[in-house]
Amino acid sequence: MTYIPNTDADRRAMMAAIGIESVEALLTVIPEDVRLDAPLDLPPALSELELHDAMGEMADRNASADRMASFVGGGMYDHFVPSAVGHLAGRSEYLTSYTPYQPEVSQGTLQGIYEFQTMICELTGLDVANASMYDGASATAEAALLARSATRRNRVLLAGGLHPHYVETVYTYAHGPGIEVETLPCAGGALDPDRLASALSEDTACVIVQHPNFFGCLESMGDLERVVHAAGALLVMAVDPISLGVIESPGAYGADIAVGEGQSMGNHVSYGGPALGFFAARDRFVRRMPGRIAGQTVDQENRRGFVLTLQAREQHIRRDKATSNICTSQQLNALMATIYLSLIGKEGLRQVAELCLHKSHYAAERIADLPGYALAFDRPFFKEFVVQTPAPPGEIVTRLAEERLLAGIDLRRFPSLELENGLLIAVTERRTRAQIDRLVEALGRYS
Repeated sequence: MTYIPNTDADRRAMMAAIGIESVEALLTVIPEDVRLDAPLDLPPALSELELHDAMGEMADRNASADRMASFVGGGMYDHFVPSAVGHLAGRSEYLTSYTPYQPEVSQGTLQGIYEFQTMICELTGLDVANASMYDGASATAEAALLARSATRRNRVLLAGGLHPHYVETVYTYAHGPGIEVETLPCAGGALDPDRLASALSEDTACVIVQHPNFFGCLESMGDLERVVHAAGALLVMAVDPISLGVIESPGAYGADIAVGEGQSMGNHVSYGGPALGFFAARDRFVRRMPGRIAGQTVDQENRRGFVLTLQAREQHIRRDKATSNICTSQQLNALMATIYLSLIGKEGLRQVAELCLHKSHYAAERIADLPGYALAFDRPFFKEFVVQTPAPPGEIVTRLAEERLLAGIDLRRFPSLELENGLLIAVTERRTRAQIDRLVEALGRYS
């Protein structure tokens, strides 16, 4: 039991025991120029009713994506989330412990995990998927670790069109084990297969390519796959799951591992998180996959049931035998993704993807016709594209936010991309023609 002094005598006794004369003596490690030397300037306490109203007034100052037309992408997208997703995800069948250690009381959670894995396999065209990762960035870095373990090679190549956050995470993961990482430039918006071929070596474990990439451009996956496998390396594809409604799956392209961010499947943007990573691979890598896998079995009475299996993470087995130290899954987010995919189905996913494709191309054509604007890359794209702006993109984004338009992402935030005046614009199925036209009109004032 923790002892809490509640009288002056108690406090004096404790200070004497540790050899100090005042509580302030404990604060000497804090530089004096940043130390508070007066009471906190706090307003009087509020009643619950007053606090509720005050918080409501503060919340109204925020401009949410639901109240604005959002053209922001870059990995987190404003897709429509059916109301049934939230209602079903809150059912009591899924309200089990964070980790389903006892399968007999966690069948709801375990079945949700199993169904999620199944749907990820169907989406990616690969053999096995795990119980989800923290986010797309950590899933990508875990793929690099798996490739190194499976090939016993120590070099990882990243396509320049890979999301900058994914790139940074791979470099961070690679630092400890000493994996050599190199990022290849993608002049023209995509990785040149010949440039890749010249960079490959006998020590290359894998090549990680995002398709569609961070700029929304489609990579030359057929050519890249041939080059990668000819060198004996593994091909890792980072994908947008919505794009798989109209684009070939990683499995069809010959990828060995597929990773990505699943937020767009039934999860709100929510200030940029929480996110949901997915990870799928060929069957031969199943025992090297990070995290855990839920499997289907039968009980003593031959009834269908679900259990955790292949838990090759350090929480379950000896640390030196673990394939990864990732210790959780984003199960609530994965459940929402599972419900979303179940609701819209294969045809629904295709329709969402087609709407994103057509609306983004309509927006790109109209913006490219504006004086001073131009598409940064002459390549096929999906849902997202980069425009060169006549004025600083950060200034445009700030000004248009005042008009309830979230215009996109100023790519100068990512100096490594070396894109001057680049504005990344995403158009999902939620954007209407009127909203797109309003964006075009507003951008035109900066021509």
